[in-house]
Amino acid sequence: MQFESAEVSLIGAREENQDRMATIVDGSTALIAVFDGMGGHSDGAAAAELARRVVLSRFEAVPHPLLDPLAFLHLALGAAHSEMVAMGSNLPLEHRPRATGAVCLVQDSTAWWVHVGDSRIYHLRDGAVLSRTRDHSHVELLVQEGLISAQQAQSHPMRNYVESCLGGDAMLPEMMVGRCVRVRPGDTMLVCSDGFWSNLLDEDIAASIYSGVPLATALQAISEFAVRRAGPSADNATVAALRVL
Repeated sequence: MQFESAEVSLIGAREENQDRMATIVDGSTALIAVFDGMGGHSDGAAAAELARRVVLSRFEAVPHPLLDPLAFLHLALGAAHSEMVAMGSNLPLEHRPRATGAVCLVQDSTAWWVHVGDSRIYHLRDGAVLSRTRDHSHVELLVQEGLISAQQAQSHPMRNYVESCLGGDAMLPEMMVGRCVRVRPGDTMLVCSDGFWSNLLDEDIAASIYSGVPLATALQAISEFAVRRAGPSADNATVAALRVL
C-alpha cells in the first residue's frame, strides 16, 4: 500500500497549543494520532506530549506489519494512561493531567483505530464521510438518540464535557476500539481534536478532502476555516490524515 499523508495544528485563539499529533508511514504500515491536552487540568500540553511519545515509542519498537493491530492500539493507549496517572500522582485528583486521544493504524488494506474522549476518527470515501467515531460525551448521546441535531450540538452548553479520558483516575478509561475496516484507493482516514471538528459538519470535511487539491492543502484550508468559524473562542485545531493511493 502507498499513502499520501498530511497534518496541521493551529493554535486558534488560545495562548498555548495543547494538542499533539503524529504521522508515521513505514512502508505499507501507517499510523496517525492526535492527542488533546485538557486545559482545565494541570499541564494539558505535557499530558498530550506524553501520550504521543508513549504511542510512538511502542509503534517503533514492534515489527511491521503488526501481528495484532487492535491489541497494539489498546495496550499503547493503556500504557499512555498509566504513565499520565503516574505523572500526576502527587496532585489532587481534580488537578491531574488529562488528555483525549485518537489513533488510527492502516496496513494490509485495513484500518484499525482506538479513541478516548472527543478526539475523533473519520473514514471518508467517494466524497462523503462513510463513518466516524462516537464521542464519550453526554452531547454525543443526545445526538445519537435524536434529541438534538449535529448543528445544535455545536452550541450546546455541555459540548466541552467528556466522560472518558487518559489520565486522572488510575482505573483504565473507557476506550472505543474500532473494528477492522477495509480501505481502498481514494479512501482517507482522518484523526482530529475537537477544536477541528466542533465547528464543522461532515459535509464540510468531505468537501475539503475531495476538493481535488493535495491533502496538505485541503487540511490547511479546512483547519483555517474551522478556526475562523469558531471566532474569538477558537480552540486548538489539530488534524492528521492518510489517503490511500
